[in-house]
Amino acid sequence: MENNAGLMERIFHLSESHTTVKTEIMAGITTFMTMAYILAVNPSIMSTTGMDKGAVLTATALAGFLGTMLMAVFANYPFALAPGMGLNAFFAFTVVKQMGYSWEMALAAVFVEGIIFIVLSLTNVREAIFNAIPINLKKAVSAGIGLFIAFIGLGSAQIIVANPATKISLFSFKQAMAAGTFHTTGITVVLAIIGVLFTAILMVKKVRGNILWGILFTWLLGVVCEISGLYVPDPSVGAFSTLPNFSGGLSAFEPKSMAPIFMQLDFSQIGTFNFVVVLLAFLFVDIFDTIGTLIGVSSKANMLDENNKLPHIKGALMADAVATSVGAVLGVSTTTTYVESASGVSEGGRTGLTAVTVAVLFLLSMFLSPVFMAIPAFATAPALIIVGFLMFTAVTGIDFNDPTEAIPCYFTIIAMPFAYSIAEGISFGTITYTLINLLTGRRSKVSALMMALTVIFILKYIFL
Repeated sequence: MENNAGLMERIFHLSESHTTVKTEIMAGITTFMTMAYILAVNPSIMSTTGMDKGAVLTATALAGFLGTMLMAVFANYPFALAPGMGLNAFFAFTVVKQMGYSWEMALAAVFVEGIIFIVLSLTNVREAIFNAIPINLKKAVSAGIGLFIAFIGLGSAQIIVANPATKISLFSFKQAMAAGTFHTTGITVVLAIIGVLFTAILMVKKVRGNILWGILFTWLLGVVCEISGLYVPDPSVGAFSTLPNFSGGLSAFEPKSMAPIFMQLDFSQIGTFNFVVVLLAFLFVDIFDTIGTLIGVSSKANMLDENNKLPHIKGALMADAVATSVGAVLGVSTTTTYVESASGVSEGGRTGLTAVTVAVLFLLSMFLSPVFMAIPAFATAPALIIVGFLMFTAVTGIDFNDPTEAIPCYFTIIAMPFAYSIAEGISFGTITYTLINLLTGRRSKVSALMMALTVIFILKYIFL
């Protein structure tokens, strides 16, 4: 045991970071528990594009394993990576479903994004961006994505539905009863609402892994309702069985093949303007997501130096960049650093040993695909809604006393759910931030990077 501890000390420099093997492992377990919901949520979101759900599950677990291991090796930081929430929503609902591109083309854009990020990381450009982007706009992007994710969750649970008169409205239990569909659609809305309340209570009680427990609890209620006859599955309306399919025996626990999505990248449009637009959107979203997460989690762990910079950030950014391209080859959207890493940091995680622990747990999860495949959308919806809340809390850090900061943040936040697009929110915020500050004599606040991005987004509106 002492030899193992000595090896861990030499590899991860535990004493230098004032931590122990036990603390790091427990921190890793905590982080995994708080972000394991991605194994259920990501296949649910990505499958809406026509991608094979089982293949996406395997790819998600493998991307989480590889990305988090890269973080441990490149940076020795306790940060975990996986296909990102918000980024997967942008991939599925904006690029594929709204803009009409194929998921194969979207994967190609993610792959190229990762290659560009590798170059930017090697040349310190991403580090410069980390230090140059206005802090208030970063927080607004996080808050806006939170509303967008929550809106998606409310929709997937059918708590909010389409309405020809008012665009959207609340689900009508009266109409469901009259149409005789309550036991197919109505009961799932009730279960989703109970799941949100249950998860919120666990969060208030500071129960570790509250989001994961919320998914499992809601799913269990669904199983009970299905067995008792209160819930009647009907695949034709998207109401699937909540019971895992173990008909294959032990073979059912074998990881689902990634063949339907592995290396299915379509580069046929790489030279087109539309491809460039999608690529830039991925780049910008990922830049804000990664940088914001690194700032938030490293601040919580007191890792920032006296100049509010993160030492050895290049390794962390490189891990994120390589994981993005590798994830695209596997068949998932942008793999990025998770804000849930803060939960492990709160438990004392300070080194790459925490990340290694998370990575190993991701690898083991690949052999539980029948379980994750059976988790219904109404059980993952509470996770989306609560994660949306967690991301929206970034709004409290915005300086609303300065209109030149607050107004662009406001446009960033409201555009994401109202335009049903993360990219539009970022675009609105960037343009308004630059123009308002330039036209009010605050030129010094606007970096060359922000001006360049503003020009790019204005050109997007002119030519698209």
